[in-house]
Amino acid sequence: MFPRVVTFVYLIYLVTPILLLFAGSFGDLWLGTLLPTGFTARWYLEVATDPSFQRAFMASLIVAGAACAACLAIGLPLAYAVFKARDPRIRALSRALYQLPIALPPLVLAFGYILVFSSDTLPWLGSIWLLIAGHIVLGLPYFLQAVVADMQRLGLQVLEDAAESCGSTGLQRYLHIVLPALRHSILSGLIVVAALSIGEFQFSNLIAGFLNRTYPVVLLQAFYGATGIGEARNAIIARSALCLVAIGDSFGTLSEVALGRQSGKTVVALEGAARIGGVIAAGTAEEAMAWVAACALGLAQGGAARA
Repeated sequence: MFPRVVTFVYLIYLVTPILLLFAGSFGDLWLGTLLPTGFTARWYLEVATDPSFQRAFMASLIVAGAACAACLAIGLPLAYAVFKARDPRIRALSRALYQLPIALPPLVLAFGYILVFSSDTLPWLGSIWLLIAGHIVLGLPYFLQAVVADMQRLGLQVLEDAAESCGSTGLQRYLHIVLPALRHSILSGLIVVAALSIGEFQFSNLIAGFLNRTYPVVLLQAFYGATGIGEARNAIIARSALCLVAIGDSFGTLSEVALGRQSGKTVVALEGAARIGGVIAAGTAEEAMAWVAACALGLAQGGAARA
């Protein structure tokens, strides 16, 4: 009896923040009270018809899609080269180099871009292409880490040696052994890149021009206006985040990573929803998407284990 009570109380604690988020998006007024007063759907109508929201949403999708495509084109060959390096020192140096953007705050990268690309020689500051380039730099280490770790765990070198002994070429081994074996880690890496790109605020706030502002940048400005429309915009990000969590959980990822067993799927999914809702309610959409990215990092292990 006692474990059930504890579990029930814990689930309430997890679900409450995200329920308050959605309640606030339908509230007419929410100032100095525990719950919003009144009921209205006009905040969603205003969001849907707001040109700044539409531009920001499209800009975020374009930047995230381009970053994913670039990471896929650049990251797969680079990860394969790191994996195939014979010298351990070269592999260690390669990992240190591609993980360097993780150690540096996005603000440091943004200030560097401002100094370089605001000159007369390279007047690219504020362009969407510079924004995409920065998101690639920020997301590529996570994609590489997911793919390289899966290569080492699967022991692809043994499979390639067996295929080579049967007369296969390097291209055949790459297309028919490496890529199919890495499908889960590739998907997890792309989810990480998309989640980080959509929720990234610090770099985008300094680099994006007025016409290329991403969703988190516009979202911050919404809180200086009506609370309801800000909550409605937050709720949209929450739904997007929960969709990414659902994708990861469909591969058995969240339960395997967070609890280590399939029976914990419901609790972990609710915990993900609560954490996402809690940080978004505080106006930190970037942290919410970063939590989704952390969940997605387990896709390689969960999916490969099922395979």
